[in-house]
Amino acid sequence: MKIAFIGHKRIPSNEGGVEKVVEQQAVRMTNRSHSVTAYNRGGHNVFGKEYDNIKRKEYKGVRIVTVPTTSGSSSVPIYSFLATMHAVFARYDCISYNASGSCAMIPLAKLFGLRTVALLHGIDSQRDKWGGFASRYLEFGEKMAAKKADVCMVLSENMKQYIDNRYGVNSVKFANGIDLPKILEPKLIKEYGLEKDNYVLSLGRIVPEKGLQYLIEAYRRCKTDKKLVIAGGAESNKAYYDSLTELANGDDRIIFTGFVRGDAVAELYSNAYLFALPSNLEGMACALLEAMSFSNCCLVSDIPENTEVVEDKAEWFKKGDAEDLYQKLNHLLSHPDVVKAYKEQAQDFILQKYDWDTVVDQMLRVFSGDVVDYYSVVAENRSQS
Repeated sequence: MKIAFIGHKRIPSNEGGVEKVVEQQAVRMTNRSHSVTAYNRGGHNVFGKEYDNIKRKEYKGVRIVTVPTTSGSSSVPIYSFLATMHAVFARYDCISYNASGSCAMIPLAKLFGLRTVALLHGIDSQRDKWGGFASRYLEFGEKMAAKKADVCMVLSENMKQYIDNRYGVNSVKFANGIDLPKILEPKLIKEYGLEKDNYVLSLGRIVPEKGLQYLIEAYRRCKTDKKLVIAGGAESNKAYYDSLTELANGDDRIIFTGFVRGDAVAELYSNAYLFALPSNLEGMACALLEAMSFSNCCLVSDIPENTEVVEDKAEWFKKGDAEDLYQKLNHLLSHPDVVKAYKEQAQDFILQKYDWDTVVDQMLRVFSGDVVDYYSVVAENRSQS
């Protein structure tokens, strides 16, 4: 097939979960002899200005088209429109629209008779960082994904119920994948004073819906020598980042690393005592899958998008409740035997449940017109093996 991806910032990139998903799918589809194009956005790269002017034409066999964009709230509509118009003339067999912002352009693609599949990675209009025009635009994109795409795909049962009930459709569940990682000894992270099992880790985009203020508030009450590491940069929301550093002020056990990449990320996962994800809103957090694949004990908020992933293989706390988070965090810090038990189960559980090759199996079937959900493909593959 001839396939296009629209909606991510850019690949290769570690700027967010959508980018990880698009990169994995696009490269693996190319490896299966499909012709794949990814429409990267131009403009500012959150890893720094030195990356702004890097415009690739190809990545691991995936054709890259870089679309010029503006800054501010108009960037996504302009990017999505220009990418869609280019895709219209390229005549793809299927366009994969990722995230609700890009999905606003699905009617344009349909006008020219192209097959479209919408992947909603979360209910973007409900994210804390948006308001006004941005929220309304994202809600419109969500509606177009549900109403106009050939197939609307969602990451969780909670999202499926929301989309199906609100728009009267039958959305299809997909999933993110994970690979067996390489465990690394602490080397690069020693510059932060980190050693194996001497820190609690939270890693990902630093934006309000991640609920990191609850984690810092709870952690400060814990009498522990273990550090708290907040890994991620300030680019996404500088005001929120500054509020977190202010909240942590005076506690030198709390470390903000800024953006981390490559082996430093693997080292952080490999050597954490536990991983914390206190989110108010998620789709299916790639960081959570990654943390479990590194055999981490995980402490997560009890939103359905987290609990559906971890089931009984991680500890939960009440979303937005710093007191409950404190109680659960303090218990895990005081009971290494409990942490050890979670660690022993995490990797096998998550690798069997989420697999990139199975994700691609499902996507290629959906792109070609055979609409089947991820968990059905998992069951089919297991029965055949």
